[in-house]
Amino acid sequence: LLRATVHFQLNCILRMNSMAFFVKTIRTRKVLPHFTRSMQSFCGNKAEMSSDAKMKNEKSISKKATISKSFAMNIFRGQIQVEQVFPFPQVLNDESRATLDLLVEPTEKFFREVNDADRNDTLATIEQSQFDQLRELGAFGLQVPTELGGLGLSNTEYARLVEIVGAHDLGVAIMLGAHQSIGFKAILLYGNENQKRTYLPDLASGKKIAAFCLTEPSSGSDANANGKHYVLNGNKIWISNGGFADVFTVFAKVDDEFAICISHLHHCCVIVAKLLQTSVQANDGTVKDKVSAFIVERDFQGVTSGPPESKMGIKASNTAEVHFSDVKVPVENLIGREGEGFKIAMNVLNNGRFGMAAAMSGTMKYCIGKAVEHAKNRTQFGRALIDFGGIREKIASMILRQYVTESMAYMISGIMDKGLTEFQVEAAISKIYSSEAAWYVCDETIQVLGGMGYMKYAGGHLQELQQALKTPLANYGLIRDEVIRRAKRIVKITSAASLVENVHPSLAECAKQVTHLVELYGEAVECLLLKYGKAIIDKQFLLIPLAEAAMYIFAMAVILSRATQTIAGGYSSSVHESKLCHLFCSIVSCLNCAKSRTPAKEDVSRRLSLVGSPNFKATSDLMSEIAIEVAENGGLVHNHPLKPIV
Repeated sequence: LLRATVHFQLNCILRMNSMAFFVKTIRTRKVLPHFTRSMQSFCGNKAEMSSDAKMKNEKSISKKATISKSFAMNIFRGQIQVEQVFPFPQVLNDESRATLDLLVEPTEKFFREVNDADRNDTLATIEQSQFDQLRELGAFGLQVPTELGGLGLSNTEYARLVEIVGAHDLGVAIMLGAHQSIGFKAILLYGNENQKRTYLPDLASGKKIAAFCLTEPSSGSDANANGKHYVLNGNKIWISNGGFADVFTVFAKVDDEFAICISHLHHCCVIVAKLLQTSVQANDGTVKDKVSAFIVERDFQGVTSGPPESKMGIKASNTAEVHFSDVKVPVENLIGREGEGFKIAMNVLNNGRFGMAAAMSGTMKYCIGKAVEHAKNRTQFGRALIDFGGIREKIASMILRQYVTESMAYMISGIMDKGLTEFQVEAAISKIYSSEAAWYVCDETIQVLGGMGYMKYAGGHLQELQQALKTPLANYGLIRDEVIRRAKRIVKITSAASLVENVHPSLAECAKQVTHLVELYGEAVECLLLKYGKAIIDKQFLLIPLAEAAMYIFAMAVILSRATQTIAGGYSSSVHESKLCHLFCSIVSCLNCAKSRTPAKEDVSRRLSLVGSPNFKATSDLMSEIAIEVAENGGLVHNHPLKPIV
């Protein structure tokens, strides 16, 4: 599901870029005659537009074209935009660091000494006593302003605490994330002052719990309204916290036939809303987005929940259907304006995705610690496991994924804290990469532990590990609201600027490699758009490797930025982080070799050719060095990005 959603987002980007690219190439007359003929066929009725209409349309597109500052977005143009990723963001001052330290210690103590992840999973719930202590910690309102009862944390501070939760209990992580990362985030970001004062204090204290109601059955649902109320009817499915939440953010569509401005509701006219299933067509033929966001309380008559879903993991988190039967929602509970629901939903989801990377960073860190401990202390054939090359390779590969994920989490949270708004693709990449990396690290940890890793009752020193092997399954979606706006951007694929001047000299070769890959990526996108045009959205076999390549290019840029800062600051882990960068950049093309789509004969030949190559030996030696350093340190060597050590 996660990969499918990022592919869908990339499809949107490619379709957006393809149309803009065609406009640009036709205007500059750099298109071959046979391609012009195919374009006429491709465009269909659009090709029959008058020349005046074409010129007017192209002029309009040109006028609105802007250049994105997003690093990930510019990969698709074959260009490097360093402004948002270099230098690595440092958004915390001394005061905020001190405040964060005061929160980190009690949070870690709670999860070490109070929270029982195994018991939560067995009972498939979080006990009331643990809820009470989470309330005392302020865990339910981390980013709510202090004047409304919250802690007022930045995105970076929030990420640090989520990292701790992810290292101990992902069931609790899902519950807290569904509550504040998306549950009441629409009120926080888009609610008016009255809505914030009414709802946020109780939500921030944990007195009330929130849920985010977006997904629904394919059959659709209806909602009507009289002069003072919207009346909702329908169902939402797979809602985290859905079984016990007190406040719901619900998204519904208002039918254009009966839609009336809120200011005219006193005329007692009727509004009809449909939950997300149908488009609304205006008289001029244009499709208007009438999705709206509403605050719905469980105390409103007609709100009920289905039984909790039986899941294979994260059982302590509650997932249930939510049903609305003639639920009267006051017009004052409309968030924003009518028709802004889609934008609100997508921005809420975009704002929460970096939390996945932060949580998975903690999960992987915990697993690596247990794997390293076992590899050092377990002997086989008279030698410690850590002395075997296969184990060293596993540990080094695990370290790489954790380092990249952690770097992504704090890169994106830093970008957000700077007030920058173009981070949607980066956030999507971080969610996909981190979830897949966590699966990999958990699986490799089990393999390092051998049979002990698969036993439910594996002994006291291994029981805690199992709580880190429950990966979140919730799907928060990936479509961005800005796709339509960017669909009219002109694509200008030119040679990329170099990263070399932005990185430490010792990382110059890695920077050259990234620069070269970005150029190749831009050429690949151009070729695909020229060849398939609009049909590219259906070429999943092509888009899958393209999506994965984009993730790894962004990953390389992020760790180069972080390592450059570490080296420049003279921090204690600078040499180790430099090794991680060189290793990741040298093997990034092989990380998904297990999913290779090349014929078996070619794949075998490629693998055999690697064995005798100097680069393969250098890479193997580097992996061995990293594994030994981690083993000697008893865990991660690289400093935390928020707390470097000189």
